[in-house]
Amino acid sequence: MASAAEQLAASINFSAIGKAEELKKRIWFTLGALIIYRIGTYVPVPGIDPAAFEASFTGKQQGVLELFNMFAGGAVQRMAIFALNIMPYISASIIIQLLTSVFPALEAIKKEGESGRKILNQYTRYLTVVLAAFQAYGIAIGLEGQANVVADPGWFFRLSTVLTLMGGTMFLMWLGEQITARGIGNGSSLIIFAGIVAAFPSAIINTLELGRQGAISTPLILGVILMAVVVIAFIVFMERAQRRLLITYPKRQVGNRVYEGQTSFLPLKLNTSGVIPPIFASSLLLLPTTIANFAQSSGGTGVLATISTYLGHGRPLYMLTYVLLIVFFAFFYTAVVFNPTETADNLKKHGGFIPGIRPGERTAQFIDSVLMRITVIGAAYLSIICLIPEMLISYAALPFYFGGTSLLIVVSVTMDTVAQVHGHLQAQQYEGLVKKAKLRGRRK
Repeated sequence: MASAAEQLAASINFSAIGKAEELKKRIWFTLGALIIYRIGTYVPVPGIDPAAFEASFTGKQQGVLELFNMFAGGAVQRMAIFALNIMPYISASIIIQLLTSVFPALEAIKKEGESGRKILNQYTRYLTVVLAAFQAYGIAIGLEGQANVVADPGWFFRLSTVLTLMGGTMFLMWLGEQITARGIGNGSSLIIFAGIVAAFPSAIINTLELGRQGAISTPLILGVILMAVVVIAFIVFMERAQRRLLITYPKRQVGNRVYEGQTSFLPLKLNTSGVIPPIFASSLLLLPTTIANFAQSSGGTGVLATISTYLGHGRPLYMLTYVLLIVFFAFFYTAVVFNPTETADNLKKHGGFIPGIRPGERTAQFIDSVLMRITVIGAAYLSIICLIPEMLISYAALPFYFGGTSLLIVVSVTMDTVAQVHGHLQAQQYEGLVKKAKLRGRRK
């Protein structure tokens, strides 16, 4: 059942955007920032031959680089200044989040509120610099190992490449923060979203062209379109699905006044872990292919080459391992981001309790058991969404690869951005009602 806010947002006419000056400024700022980002994905790193690198990149499977290239909107394939994208910042955020649940000192900083959040954000930025520098140096060494790509190999090229790629990541981190503060939606998510959807037009054109030539049948194209609509609707439904636990607050007396007991809900998302499990699973599965390619370019082969063959897209071993990793990381990351004991303690402090469950440890155990059950459903949902593209690649021979991780990111970011637009329109509607009420009061 939709909440009152959702019902109000659904009834808002989007023609009201033309009257919302603040919202229009935010939308234009966001579009301008994303255009700047897309321009940067076409500016190559100094000292390389972009055409030679692109030819070597498209000649074979690149493993993890393929995944990063999809998130970066082709910047890795062109070896642009934004080749690292914002992924080092995302990785640093996840690492800090994991460390917060392990080290008591970081957990204490997190509990300090706004000041603690600023300190953890600063730690995340420092770690982003370290990760970006390390990854950029690895890319510089890898570029020097490829023939006819680097014009003048040496320490000057390595240093300039590290500074260029690291500077690109830091600029995108700053740009993402500006979008979050002055635009619409989450800046980091929108940058990844823009990189993913940039591949849509070419993929659609190539598919239609192959359909025109007869390489792909028309019923298959129509079936893929219909399946895409169904899958997107399924993702929207599952991402909004919640398990609501009834919370009861008893009567309380403040001074001479007695307040009646209240009830509320503790919402538990069906997919608490978000898109993290597919990202981690994809990265780990593509590591053997990446290492095997580096070993082959260095003149060596081994067991990794055989493993990477069996772990190719659409292979049974790949899909089985993919599902197992998704399930593991779904439970693991849910345990990291949601603490049932802390939630139970907060309820106890505010006098709330779940009917029929004793406050404290029993409440924590009940919340944990409910969370584990819905995580099973969430992990199954993630597995289904991620397996569908793999099956299409394997059995339908589509001319492009669009993973379930990308689909989840695109739909989730779109939902979040639309929700923020609804929020601004809702605020504007409330302001209009307040102004009308004031005018009526003055007339009386």
